[in-house]
Amino acid sequence: MSIVRLRAVVHRHWIVLRRSPHRWFEISFWPMMDVLLWGSLGVFVAKQDPTSKAGTPYLLAGIMLFWTFTQAQFSIALGVNEETWTRNILNVLTTPVSELEYIVGIAIFGLLKLALCMLTITVVTMALFGFDLSEVGWSVIPIVLLLMVNGWALAMLVVGLVLRFGQSAEVFAWGILFVIMPLSGVFYPIDALPTVLQPIARVLPTTHAFIAARDLLGGQPMPWDQIWIALVGCLVAAAAGIWFVTHMLGVFRKRGFVTRFS
Repeated sequence: MSIVRLRAVVHRHWIVLRRSPHRWFEISFWPMMDVLLWGSLGVFVAKQDPTSKAGTPYLLAGIMLFWTFTQAQFSIALGVNEETWTRNILNVLTTPVSELEYIVGIAIFGLLKLALCMLTITVVTMALFGFDLSEVGWSVIPIVLLLMVNGWALAMLVVGLVLRFGQSAEVFAWGILFVIMPLSGVFYPIDALPTVLQPIARVLPTTHAFIAARDLLGGQPMPWDQIWIALVGCLVAAAAGIWFVTHMLGVFRKRGFVTRFS
């Protein structure tokens, strides 16, 4: 793996971001609106029942951690989609950059976007609602890492679908998040879900990451059992995602689907 080629991939996407103001929406505007929505809802719930444990901190922590997952997914899924939008995917395939180098490069660039997004959310939550997730301590770091790996694994699924079915599958880059959010119990325990959906929710590694986050917010020690379950789920999801995108890339080349994007 070449550092020069990795740097080239990162630089290519940085130029696109810098020269396209509308692309900052996913880094700043959307996260700010989510914070405003869920933070205001938390304030409303707290006013209705001051003794309730469900309130602003739980909702704000949930949306902050979910944006960690979202940005990790976007970094790869939208990074690859960027090449399809500009009809550039054939050029990428003919360069010395390998598929692994390209994915790693846009993942590194995604970490920069994630840092900018989290900076925005942190400033907004502190300024508007006086909430600071860092007060939980270093224990939140394993949860953040688990959500990032889950986001990358989900991105592999989206990229594989785009390679196989074309640009019409790009809707999954956004749409699948609306499936993961309620099933993962981002803002509530999964016991609140309909009974038929609870077994599905328990299979998702993101569910156990958010359970651990709520326990920490509640002043409990780190629930390592949930962390280990989430870790195993992450590894399975990552392996499945890598296998799927590799298989779809083989189909993409064998059947000449590159003509869809050129």
